[in-house]
Amino acid sequence: MTNFADLGLRPPILRAIEEAGYKTMTPIQDLAIPAVMAGKDMIGVAQTGTGKTAAFSLPMIHLLASAEGKRKPKTARSLIIAPTRELAIQISENIQAYSKHMHFRTAIVYGGASSKPQIKQMMRGVDILIATPGRLLDLTEQKHINLREVEFLVLDEADRMLDMGFIRDIKKIVAYLPRQRQTVLFSATMPASVTKLANSLLRNPVRVEVAPAATTAEKVDQHVLMVPKGRKRELLKHVLKDKAIERVLIFTRTKHGANKVARFLDDRGIRADAIHGNKSQNARQKALANFREGKIRALVATDVAARGIDVDGVTHVINFEIPNEPESYVHRIGRTARAGATGVSLSFCDHTERAFLRDIEKTIRQKIPLMMDHPFHLEGMDTPDGFDENAKPANNSRGGRGKPRSGGKPRRPQGGGGGGGGKPSGGEEASGKPRSGKPRRGKSGGKSRGGSDHNLSGQFKGGKPRSNAGR
Repeated sequence: MTNFADLGLRPPILRAIEEAGYKTMTPIQDLAIPAVMAGKDMIGVAQTGTGKTAAFSLPMIHLLASAEGKRKPKTARSLIIAPTRELAIQISENIQAYSKHMHFRTAIVYGGASSKPQIKQMMRGVDILIATPGRLLDLTEQKHINLREVEFLVLDEADRMLDMGFIRDIKKIVAYLPRQRQTVLFSATMPASVTKLANSLLRNPVRVEVAPAATTAEKVDQHVLMVPKGRKRELLKHVLKDKAIERVLIFTRTKHGANKVARFLDDRGIRADAIHGNKSQNARQKALANFREGKIRALVATDVAARGIDVDGVTHVINFEIPNEPESYVHRIGRTARAGATGVSLSFCDHTERAFLRDIEKTIRQKIPLMMDHPFHLEGMDTPDGFDENAKPANNSRGGRGKPRSGGKPRRPQGGGGGGGGKPSGGEEASGKPRSGKPRRGKSGGKSRGGSDHNLSGQFKGGKPRSNAGR
C-alpha cells in the first residue's frame, strides 16, 4: 500500500491531501495510518522529517469525523502534546490544511504568549487541541480546559519531552484524561524512559518502526573538523566563505552561545539570527520565517528550539558544539536532507568533546570522516589524546601549515561548550550533564599555523571530503 487513496479515508481528507500535492505515503505513514484507523494504541519510532504528523493526524481526523461538531464547552475531543511552541504551531498548521474541507474547530495552547486568547478559543470547546505540557497543565488546573472528553491522545517527540523534564507534567495531564481513549506515542528514539512511559499510558500497543533507533539520515554527508575551542568562531567564518553553503542551521548547546554566534556572524556581514527558549514567540517566529524565506543565511539554534524547525532546502547543518547526547546529534543532522534532498553536516570538535564524538559514533555505528583541509586542523589535533597525531593535511603546500608540536608539555584541555559559555537556564532548554564528567580548565591554543584564506569553493557540497583519515 503506497497511495493515500487506498486507505479508505473520508473524501474531504483525500481532497485536502491531493491539494497539498501528496500522492504516495512515506514508510511510517504506510505502517501507522492503518493501525490508528483500526482504533489501536500505537508506538511509532521514526526519525524527524519522515512524515509523522500526517501519520497520526490523518487517521485521527478520519475517526473524529464520525461525530463531527459534537463539542462541549472547554473540552477537547482530541489532544496532541508536543514539547515546543514551534512544533505545536507546525502541527497545528498541518492539521488545519488536512481538515480544511471539514467543520472542525482547532485550538493551540503554549507558553510564552498571553493565555487570554487561548482561554477564549476553548470556551466553546474544540475538536482538536494542540498544546505544550506546561501551559496545558496550567489552564487545566485553572479549570479553563476540561480534558474528560478526550477520545484521542497523541504524544509527539516523547523522547524530547522526557529530556526536557516534562515527565511530571505529562503524568498530571494524563490523570485528567478518561481511561477509555486511544493513545498514540511517537518518538525518534526509544530509550528505557520512553518505553516505561509508553507502558504506563498505552494498552496493548502496536509498534511500528521504519528504521533502527538513532540511525542517521542516509543522504547526509557527515564530516568532523578538529579545532581548538577558542578558534571555533574563526573556523565558522572560514567555512562560510563557501557559497555552496546556502542555508545553514548552526547548533550550540546554550541559549547564550546561540546569541554570541549569531552576533559574530552578523558583525561579519553574514545574515544570521538565533532561536531559543528565551526569545519571545514573535521573535522566534520572525527568525524562522526569515530563514525559510531566505532573508537570512544562517539560523543558530539550541536543540530544544530546533524541534519545530521544518524548513526545506537546508543545505548544511553545522554542529558548532558537539552534543553530549548522541540522540541529539541524530536529530540535528536530520534537519537537512529532507524531502528527498541531500545534505551535509559539519561538526566542530575540540578535544574536550572527543568523548561525546566517540559516543555518537558508537550510537550511529559508523565513523564520521575527518576533514583535515582547513586552517586549524593541526592545531586541533595537537593534544595528548589526538585521534591520529601522525596525520598530515591533504595538501601541505597550501597555507603554509607547519608540523604538529613535538616535545614539551601538552596543552591541558578546556572546559565545557564553546561559543558563549554559561550553564543552561533550566526548564525548556535544560540539557543535562555531560557524560564524560567535568572537564579540566585551561587555555585554548594560540594562533593558527596556517592561513585563513583557503579557497573552500565546493568543498562542502557533499560526497567525500577532499581528505579524510581514520582516527
